Amino acid sequence: MLPRILEPEVMDTAAEAADYNAMDHRQVNRCFVDDLLAALPRAVPPADGIWRVFDAGTGTALIPLELAAREIPIRITAADAAGHMLRLAQENVTRAGRGQVIYCVHRDCKHLPEADATFEVVMSNSIIHHIPQPVHVLRECWRILRPGGLLFFRDLLRPPDETTLEELVRLYAGEANRHQRQMFRNSLHAALTVAEVADLLDQLGLPTDWVRATSDRHWTICGVKTESGSPG
Repeated sequence: MLPRILEPEVMDTAAEAADYNAMDHRQVNRCFVDDLLAALPRAVPPADGIWRVFDAGTGTALIPLELAAREIPIRITAADAAGHMLRLAQENVTRAGRGQVIYCVHRDCKHLPEADATFEVVMSNSIIHHIPQPVHVLRECWRILRPGGLLFFRDLLRPPDETTLEELVRLYAGEANRHQRQMFRNSLHAALTVAEVADLLDQLGLPTDWVRATSDRHWTICGVKTESGSPG
């Protein structure tokens, strides 16, 4: 198995933010939102009809924008630790006219100021591979999730060997620029396996079968907190 090689926890240079924002994430983001909405009926609807969503590691807020475009009653807190990412996120949100729906906030998702049981949905795409000890992020995200709420995380899946890794880079970043290809390569090296994610869930007392491989390069966690606050 390819060993995990950590990359910087925070992608906080202007070049990284600009290149990330310029990459074509549309298909991946649509799939993420489609799968999230397919799982949403498992959660307990909010009493006032407005779904409160926390997006951990929002990057440039592309997934919140895709979710907001589905025109469901929603308020999204889009959180990231990288200032350059958040500046582009706010520009994207303002340009799309979604400032009343998406709120961009600076957060270290290992230590959140949000109160317990605040959100009906806590979601994330690709924060876990940035974190040396991601159990801390998962613990905080579980804490701020309301009983009856949906936990939905997706991230890259570390390939078994360098040959597979390079094939994935060719398939999914072959037309990107050199820096973008290297960013994707580094992220695959830093990603977790399904077994490693299952171990994180086990540390938190959550069902290990909440995680499964959902593409040739992704795993997904999907589960609901019961009304008692325990795993559902």
